[in-house]
Amino acid sequence: MTSLPIRGLDHVVLRTGQLDEVLAFYRDKLGCPMERALTDLGLYQLRAGAALIDVVDTAVWKADAGPGESLYDHFCIQIGSDDAAALVAELDRRGIPHGDPAERYGATGGGLSVYATDPDGRTVELKLVGASST
Repeated sequence: MTSLPIRGLDHVVLRTGQLDEVLAFYRDKLGCPMERALTDLGLYQLRAGAALIDVVDTAVWKADAGPGESLYDHFCIQIGSDDAAALVAELDRRGIPHGDPAERYGATGGGLSVYATDPDGRTVELKLVGASST
């Protein structure tokens, strides 16, 4: 079998009952600009580099969750910086709960990243592109 010509992550869909708080986290605290809002559907799309983060309001969005959605762990956003101390300081300044920087492997190879937590308790990995503890 030939491989599929995969180019990268297109979007992630997050369900929430705390729409204002979750939008504020991704848009205002992390700086993902709002690209499109379809309020009648309860769908808000925020730009995260080449990908989108879709936030759906469960008070409006009536689609059922898929059978494996409870198995969600985290997703990763690449950050255009190699300064872990500056990232941690900025997360603190913005009031974003987070762990310590650690060496992890992802699409750009090994490097430092920080696990942060959004208002719904989801883990969001923030990968410092080009950063490495080695």
